[in-house]
Amino acid sequence: MNFELHEGATPMAEVRSPRGDATVISIDAAARLRETRDRGAVIWLTGLSGAGKSSIATAAAARLRAGGVPVTILDGDVLRAGACRDLGFSTADRRENSRRAMEAALAGALAGNVVIAALIAPFRRDRAIVRKRCQAAEVSFAEVFVNAPLAACERRDPKQLYRRARAGEISAFTGISSPYETPLAPELELLTTQELVADSAAKLCALVRRLLDGG
Repeated sequence: MNFELHEGATPMAEVRSPRGDATVISIDAAARLRETRDRGAVIWLTGLSGAGKSSIATAAAARLRAGGVPVTILDGDVLRAGACRDLGFSTADRRENSRRAMEAALAGALAGNVVIAALIAPFRRDRAIVRKRCQAAEVSFAEVFVNAPLAACERRDPKQLYRRARAGEISAFTGISSPYETPLAPELELLTTQELVADSAAKLCALVRRLLDGG
């Protein structure tokens, strides 16, 4: 981490990845977040299974933490295995899953953390509810569309979920037998078939920096 301060400038930390690209984090923003009276932010990553949400969240969180920003990741698979293990994949259960994730994310942000929620969250209505809930709590919110075409996600298919869905072994699977409603006006769109995870993470960190600095 390199620190460079010029007279009259805002202190910044430059965090470099192994590829040499840099993410600059405001030290003032990081310091503010360490004070519990200040709110963090909720970054809501949405996209199809296999689009790259978890990989980008993990890479971005590492960069932000290196810059002194407290970060929590809410991963959809982890939630499904724990706090939401009683839920299925009906529309009602998906909405309840989103609601629980929203409340967990909001609690983390109110404690001063940047919370990166990485969930499929297929329905626009539910994502809009998260936005309004954060706005009501005066917590910064950004919707990030992790955009990979269905065909690309099926080719990746690390857990063989698409194969199983195509074979009829999984019902109500998003993108196959259940709809995914693409965001209409996300704060950020990441095209993961066109850029590396490191590049997507850098863009996500830049968005977080703008939110923390009040932009």
